[in-house]
Amino acid sequence: MARAGLTTERVVAAAADLADAVGFEHITVAALARGFGVTDASLYAHVKGVSDLRVRVAVLAGLDLADRSAQALAGRAGRDALVAFADAYRAFALAHPGRYAATQQQDLDPSVYETHPRLRANLTCTYALLQGYDLAEPALTDAGRLLRSTFHGFVSIELAGGFRHRREAGASWESAVQALHVALTNWPDPQSG
Repeated sequence: MARAGLTTERVVAAAADLADAVGFEHITVAALARGFGVTDASLYAHVKGVSDLRVRVAVLAGLDLADRSAQALAGRAGRDALVAFADAYRAFALAHPGRYAATQQQDLDPSVYETHPRLRANLTCTYALLQGYDLAEPALTDAGRLLRSTFHGFVSIELAGGFRHRREAGASWESAVQALHVALTNWPDPQSG
C-alpha cells in the first residue's frame, strides 16, 4: 500500500530537485526514499525503478523547458525572439542543472514522445524562431543545429565552471547570441555554393 502523502507527482518533483542538487546521473530510488524518510519499497508504488524515475524527470523537465521557451517567444520575432529564447534556455540550465541534464537524454523511447507530444515543443519553438529569419530547409535544420550546439556547449562549459576568465560569462553569452543573430540574418544560400 502506498504511504499516505506520497504521490507520483510528488516523488517525481522530489527526484527533479535531487537531480538539481546532486546531478541527474546520481538520482536513485534509495536516495529519494531517504529524503522522504521511507523505505525504497514505498516508492515502488509510484515508480517502477530508477529508469522509470529518470524518464519521468526528463518529461517533467522537458515540459518545463518547453513552456519557458514558448513564453519567451510569445509576441516576439527576429533578434528579440532569439535573445528571449536563448536567455530562457540559459536561465533554465543554470537554475536547474539536473533537470537540464535530463532534457539532454538521447535514449528516450519514442513512446515517451507519443505520450507527451508537448515534449516536441522545444523543437517547434526553435523552428518557429528560425522561420522568422526566412530560413527554409535544409538551412532550417542546419541553423537549428547551430543554435542547439551553441546553447548547449556554452551552458555545459558554464555549469562545469569552465569560464574562469575575468570577463563575466553573461557578457560573452550576449555577444554569442548577437553573433548568432548576425549569422542567421546572413545565412548562406545553399544554391550559391
